[in-house]
Amino acid sequence: MVAGGLVPGLGARVGPLRLADIDEPDLPGPGWHRIRPRLAGICGSDLTTIDGKSSRYFEPIVSFPFVPGHEIVADSDLGRVVVEPVLNCIPRGIDPSCSFCAAGLTGSCQNLALGQLEPGLQIGSCADTGGGWSTAMVAHESQLHAVPDDMSDEAAVMVEPAACAVHAARRPEADQPSTVVVLGAGTVGLCTIAAIRRHLRPGTLLASAKHPEQRKLALQLGADVVVEPDGIRRAVRRLSRSPMVGTGVGEGAEVVFDCVGSETSIDDALNIVRPREQVVLVGMAGRTSVDMTVLWHKEIRLVGAYTYGVETTGDRTFDMAFDLVRDADLSRLVSATYTLDRYREAIDHAANAGARGAVKVVFDLRGERYR
Repeated sequence: MVAGGLVPGLGARVGPLRLADIDEPDLPGPGWHRIRPRLAGICGSDLTTIDGKSSRYFEPIVSFPFVPGHEIVADSDLGRVVVEPVLNCIPRGIDPSCSFCAAGLTGSCQNLALGQLEPGLQIGSCADTGGGWSTAMVAHESQLHAVPDDMSDEAAVMVEPAACAVHAARRPEADQPSTVVVLGAGTVGLCTIAAIRRHLRPGTLLASAKHPEQRKLALQLGADVVVEPDGIRRAVRRLSRSPMVGTGVGEGAEVVFDCVGSETSIDDALNIVRPREQVVLVGMAGRTSVDMTVLWHKEIRLVGAYTYGVETTGDRTFDMAFDLVRDADLSRLVSATYTLDRYREAIDHAANAGARGAVKVVFDLRGERYR
């Protein structure tokens, strides 16, 4: 989409997204529940889709028309719940489950286009389920997590992005690494900083952030040093007391988390990580053009961190995320709320959140009339 390519968020004004009255989704089968969203976040992946920049990789695992929104706190007949949106074997009614779902690694499900549902990676990209940007949708009981009575809706809507961050923090094969770098301080980056401080416990945590509010929050959530993105290589060189090797850093950081996923950030990550160590790609990268010679020469491990399931500790990622949201007070990252009829303003705000001193922008459905 040309408009979204020119101005982030402009796809909401000229693209296929529209506000409409549609029928409530049918219950796909046993174990499914009708839920009424209370708050639903606007994620970076939502913005990418709206602006027409989403990777063609997703085409076989999306069905149209779909209602966006996968960061959801909702009312249900089970009480107030947070939704774990991945549409894996269990909600699809597939038995026996694939080997990944059987092992609790539901984010790696291999049956995303099969079973009793239309194709869909998650709720929010499947025609059969509806999504969080609505007054009514459906979810399977395996996807619903009870929200404690003393947790606010603003805290609960942060559980899903926090779960992504917890999973990312558990990916490196390292224990209390000496130096960790986080590139990017949007919602994912800030949640990842908090998760790293809690679960990975590095000696020094260095982060890059574009905007003043992001830098302030990064320090509050656990970063020891925060620099602007174009200063990250110099900062790593100073911290590691290592010479520059070409455009990269000789010794570098033990682990680098790329929470941006751009050509520039991936190139930075590969050039600042220590030889034979690890880069964790947390931000959704899409198609990029990066010189991978450095990965080959330094024997770097590049790993992805997508969603959640059961971690190596045996704990469910969402259970760990509830704890992180509460302990790190991640509700503070909710910067603005909008009603559905103001969706164009909301998406514009989310697409330009950092420059406007904001982090997470959400739709507030609590006052919406159920149609």
